[in-house]
Amino acid sequence: MRKDRAVDPATAMSASDSPLPFRRVLIANRGEVALRILRACRELGLETVAVYSDADAHAAHVRLADAAVRIGPPAPQDSYLNIEAILAAAATTGAEAVHPGYGFLAERAAFARRVTEAGLVFVGPTPDVIEALGDKLRARRIARDAGVPVVPGTLEPAAIDRPDQLPAILDEAATIGFPLLVKANAGGGGRGMRRVARPDDLPVALLDGSREAADAFGDGRVYLEREVVPARHIEVQLLGDAAGRVIALGERDCSIQRRHQKLIEEAPAPGLIDAERRRLHEMAVAVGAAAGLRNAATAEFLRASDGAYYFLEVNTRLQVEHGITELVTGLDIVREQLYLAAGRPLSEGALAAAGHAARPGSHAIEVRISAEDPGRDFAPEPGLIRRWLMPAGPGVRVDTAAEAGERVPPEYDNLLAKLMVHGPDRASAIDRLAGALREIEIAGIQTTLPFHRFVAGHPAFQAAELSTGWVADHWDGPAAAAREGRLAQLVGGLAVAWTKTGRGDRDRKDVRDAGRGGRDDRDDGRDGSAWARAALEAAVDRWPGADE
Repeated sequence: MRKDRAVDPATAMSASDSPLPFRRVLIANRGEVALRILRACRELGLETVAVYSDADAHAAHVRLADAAVRIGPPAPQDSYLNIEAILAAAATTGAEAVHPGYGFLAERAAFARRVTEAGLVFVGPTPDVIEALGDKLRARRIARDAGVPVVPGTLEPAAIDRPDQLPAILDEAATIGFPLLVKANAGGGGRGMRRVARPDDLPVALLDGSREAADAFGDGRVYLEREVVPARHIEVQLLGDAAGRVIALGERDCSIQRRHQKLIEEAPAPGLIDAERRRLHEMAVAVGAAAGLRNAATAEFLRASDGAYYFLEVNTRLQVEHGITELVTGLDIVREQLYLAAGRPLSEGALAAAGHAARPGSHAIEVRISAEDPGRDFAPEPGLIRRWLMPAGPGVRVDTAAEAGERVPPEYDNLLAKLMVHGPDRASAIDRLAGALREIEIAGIQTTLPFHRFVAGHPAFQAAELSTGWVADHWDGPAAAAREGRLAQLVGGLAVAWTKTGRGDRDRKDVRDAGRGGRDDRDDGRDGSAWARAALEAAVDRWPGADE
């Protein structure tokens, strides 16, 4: 077991060396977001403290931080969700600020409150704002009171503990209209959510949804909301300062998702005219200002087929897909977070970006490469990464902490990398995305690469025909997996047949090794086995599990 590293007092910077009133930031997270925050801190001359579980003892964010502290075994509740351990790590290392990243404790008001009570700076919205907007019913009421349309539904929790109230609940449901959704008041990610197509199914959906929400979030309250279909999921990036000024940096389309989990995002949302963008941004700012937003948050909306917008919720944290807004605006949102947490006013760069957010001058797209099998309903696929090669070049950005030889642990979110591309317009961004996806080589684990390559080449995506039902409408994972598996077998068979006429058993071994990432430097390609190896690699890499 590695030893924890502490900052050497002899080399630690003084407060006067830092452009901010704090000089040492503890990053209460792991993986690519921990690296993203670490790099922003480094550029500002801030020291960083990493925390890690036993599963991450040799992770990149641990190696690159100025100090690292073990906080527990792999289980999240014993490590990255352990508030006491994280606060102890901050005290031990002399950290003065805490950045929660996203996920884990990022939207826990209790954590933000404990951080501030410990005399530390919390890099995010205030505990009161997190608490207010984390309560979805309260957030809906805030939006309504600010004059922002909300998805038709209830504004108070369903009284599921009162059987005598069932007739009233059914009456409310009939007013909302079927199909509708039972939604959890706390948390997200689709947990506690149930789709209800007819009145007879509502009682069971309420009880099941409440039970799941209580298990996941400790809050069993649920409410009713109309299912808006078809719809696009569009969100607005907000920043707010201590003076009460809130701005919108632009919007992102997050419609391509499965089980309410985003897979692909792009900025700006395609097909919107300037006036529509301006109105959307104004609605998002109105909600943020009404809640007293300080720091970064994202207001999420549904866009119905008739062009109407409905407020969904606010995520009071750095968003996974913040990078594409950075590419379009030229801002570093994490840097902005750090300055805002220090009490600085909104920067000139942020104000300038907000000023032309309704008329963006470029386009960016992000795909989330995860250790999941898109041929089996995106089932998690933890395991050992045997080959890892990411693309590069103009307009290509990859945020990742994954490495060849690293094992993807089953205890955490299976996001491996965020591939982002940037171009002068959407068409060029899609072309760049397709090229970047072709460059990626991953072996050892199944990933979502086949799905992303499929989307990038699909006419409906290229035509910006987007909706939250896109995956269900266009993607047949089992069929795609079977098709690629047959292709891998065919190419492999051709490769073996070719080598039988060449160098015999050694060539056949080369082909097998090639499918698993092996190389033979002795081959100059003149007898064709290099072609065979490359062909087999190409087939297998489209669906890494196809050679198993």
